[in-house]
Amino acid sequence: MAGLPGTARTRSGSPGAAAALPALDGAFLCSPLGGLMGAQADISVPAPGTSPSSLSSEGLVLGLLVWALIADTTYHLHAAYGWVMFVSIFFWIVTVLFFVTYLLQLQLKFYVIPWPLVLMIFNAVATVLYITAFVTCAAAVQPTSWRQWDYNRRAAASFFACLTMIAYGASTFFSFRAWKGLGSNAATSQVTDHA
Repeated sequence: MAGLPGTARTRSGSPGAAAALPALDGAFLCSPLGGLMGAQADISVPAPGTSPSSLSSEGLVLGLLVWALIADTTYHLHAAYGWVMFVSIFFWIVTVLFFVTYLLQLQLKFYVIPWPLVLMIFNAVATVLYITAFVTCAAAVQPTSWRQWDYNRRAAASFFACLTMIAYGASTFFSFRAWKGLGSNAATSQVTDHA
């Protein structure tokens, strides 16, 4: 019957159909990591480095620099750097997992999970723990170290830990805005036509 000229063509709403997936809202696409989906949705994406989603890739690179610089020193002689290594490697791995999740659009398969809330909690925890890692790393740097290259790498790791902390802090801000809906509230989104 689909080939007859007078028949109407409708689309069924079966559970496996693409129409059954939730629509992507603009607030979620503005969230960090959630902006990666904008390239595959029909939404214009800002230039690289200007969108909140670029903060996740910056967090990946900066986090990698933190743990690579610390790992290249004799960190095992100082217990404080164990904490810095744990925080930087743990959040780097989790950020990579979130990054891959959004690149493969797995969040559409698990649409029951409140992704903006999950990202906000993740970024807030990462910010707080990176604050402690930055303070620990900066306090443990000693300019009278017996190996000058250890001092330089530890100082650079402290600097990049600070930048990573700022990147996760900004991601927390954008995640909070996405979770709250960018200022929309129930009163402004109500239908006013009651007739």
